[in-house]
Amino acid sequence: MSQIFPRSSNAVVRMSLAGVLSVVLLGGWIVFTLMRSSWLTKQNEFVEQPLQFSHAHHVGGVGIDCRYCHTSVEKSSFAGIPPTKTCMNCHSNLWTNAPILEPVRASFRDDKNLTWVRVNDLPDFVYFNHQIHVRQGVGCVTCHGPVDKMPLMYQAKPLLMEWCLDCHRAPEKYLRPREEVFNVAYTPPSNQLELGLRLKREYNVSDVRHMTSCSVCHR
Repeated sequence: MSQIFPRSSNAVVRMSLAGVLSVVLLGGWIVFTLMRSSWLTKQNEFVEQPLQFSHAHHVGGVGIDCRYCHTSVEKSSFAGIPPTKTCMNCHSNLWTNAPILEPVRASFRDDKNLTWVRVNDLPDFVYFNHQIHVRQGVGCVTCHGPVDKMPLMYQAKPLLMEWCLDCHRAPEKYLRPREEVFNVAYTPPSNQLELGLRLKREYNVSDVRHMTSCSVCHR
């Protein structure tokens, strides 16, 4: 019986399989890269707000403590968004006629809150508790970046699960004394790992098995 397929068919099949495999691998690489790109995570992108509040001025320049505006950060899962009254504590006396502050004055006059847009916004299926992280010695800038140098607020970290797990697997790389949590100028010491391991014991930080359990962040 004569041969149905020519011998060149074997080479064609091999090349086709190699081509399909290459396309699958390329597609996987593209998806993997896009998932971690700032285009998707929105990392380092400025967010339009009703008023472009400058953390660089208020925190870095004036030296206002994070807790003055974010009042519930030590006792709640949510850090808290300051009401207009907090702004007017100062701005009823300072820059009272500045055009840029008219939205603040209008909010106060009309008793209508400004609608701020969350910058570090986790998905709804992720549970994050500010109180726990503050109590365990995680500094504000560890997650929020150098806010004292941000004229406009942006998301400094990718907020991907692998980024969270990096800390949960080895929190000693990031822990600082509790009294330094709100210090935006804090610099980790040369013996950070030694300090972190000691603080991990002192603050009763859970072990890796618990910290990497799905139920810790997904409830």
